[in-house]
Amino acid sequence: MEYRPEADISGGNVRYGGGGGGGGRGGRIAVGGGLGGLIVLLIALFFGGNIGDVLGGQAEPQTQDTTVGSNNPNCKTGADVERDRDCRWTAYMAALNNYWSSAFTEGFRPPASMQLFSGQIATACGTGSSEMGPFYCPGDETIFVDDSFVGQLLQQLGTEQSDPAELYIVGHEYGHHISNLTGQMSAARQAGNDTGPKSAAVRLELQADCYAGVFFANTIKDPNSPIKAITQDDLDRIVVAARAVGDDHIQKQSTGRVVPESWTHGSSQMRQYWVAKGFQSGNPNTCDTFATDDLGG
Repeated sequence: MEYRPEADISGGNVRYGGGGGGGGRGGRIAVGGGLGGLIVLLIALFFGGNIGDVLGGQAEPQTQDTTVGSNNPNCKTGADVERDRDCRWTAYMAALNNYWSSAFTEGFRPPASMQLFSGQIATACGTGSSEMGPFYCPGDETIFVDDSFVGQLLQQLGTEQSDPAELYIVGHEYGHHISNLTGQMSAARQAGNDTGPKSAAVRLELQADCYAGVFFANTIKDPNSPIKAITQDDLDRIVVAARAVGDDHIQKQSTGRVVPESWTHGSSQMRQYWVAKGFQSGNPNTCDTFATDDLGG
């Protein structure tokens, strides 16, 4: 994936240095070898989207500021990504903000921030931890990512860390923010804790995948985007990442059997289908996963 050196990324609203407890970066549960019962649960929450469903948080915005850390002053242009790799997160958010602000005619607001953290962190939805994987909390409209733990999760799920895979992760979580703005997240939550291939939970996750695909299709057409080009290899990495986080892939990897009735995120095929659908159309209106019975399964 190629960055545009002159692109302004200062509006990327990323906060660095959050979290603590649980031993910080050196004290989390090790991920490697066989998948224990706890790790199976934690990986099943990967791309969990709305942590409020897991921790019992509220969907309404809260007044408490639960984010910590500060912006990286070194991240001003796309060229800074090469000088300081941490700036790639700022570039991701700048690109996402650029596209989604143009996709709305009214009512848009960007996420409060993307909070990079380690160990544990307080959120408006409860205490988040690294092992939950990246997540979005609607209570404080913040995307939370442990930037050092993401690579371990991707490797455990059978793929590798790369900028395209990371951007897919962030694009997916940003997609949950879009669903929150449109009210579809709230509507899905009202369906309760139903599971299965056509459940509201799965539809919400597939919608976020579709929104991620839409973003990729449009950001490479934007002359002001920090993302200058995406190659076929980049697209392949995105597809592999989508496959890795399919419920069936995770279940087969962890238990050796697939139980569709328990799905909360969708199969690998479904997730790949909706990422591709969003990318091919470039139109967020094609992402209404709640209005169709054809979910690509």
